[in-house]
Amino acid sequence: MKQSNSLSDTGNMVLCAVCAAITCILAPLSIPLAGGVPISLATFAVMLAGVLLGGSLGAASQLIYVLLGAVGLPVFAGWTGGLGNILGMTGGYIIGYIPLAWHTGLIYKKYGSTARMPVRIAFMIIGMIVGNIALYVIGTAWFMVITGMDLGASLAACVIPFIPGNFIKMAAVCFIAPPVENAIRRTRPSRVVA
Repeated sequence: MKQSNSLSDTGNMVLCAVCAAITCILAPLSIPLAGGVPISLATFAVMLAGVLLGGSLGAASQLIYVLLGAVGLPVFAGWTGGLGNILGMTGGYIIGYIPLAWHTGLIYKKYGSTARMPVRIAFMIIGMIVGNIALYVIGTAWFMVITGMDLGASLAACVIPFIPGNFIKMAAVCFIAPPVENAIRRTRPSRVVA
């Protein structure tokens, strides 16, 4: 007798919805900067989603977040929402949350999630760094298209000021994710094959 995977599938859907909700709660908390790109807690939530859910489900949770914001819910930085945010100068960064979660989760789940703690943390960090590179490439390219600014000015406005904060967020994910991940594993039903 083989136990159905429906409990596992339901658990994955619930976790996906929870991670989307966490992003919806944290992303609006932001500090506006002169360059127009705010500092927010969004990337922390996105990286956490990738670590906890893996690549595909992590990306799906952020797609849900982006769609909720696109239809007008005030879940983007500064409690804003609507398609105009995605089409505006910071829209590439919002779309970039999807590959950020995907790369983070894919690399971590493939190479680090079952390893001993130092290796586990190392692949968590590698995944987050690769994901952030994807986020910055997509977001900065879109910013340049919309504003007409050159690469140097765009990097100065959109990337360089955010790197220290992103490393702090990565450290927070490394601290928070392992015990949460362990708790999730304990609640998952074991698969029974008879």
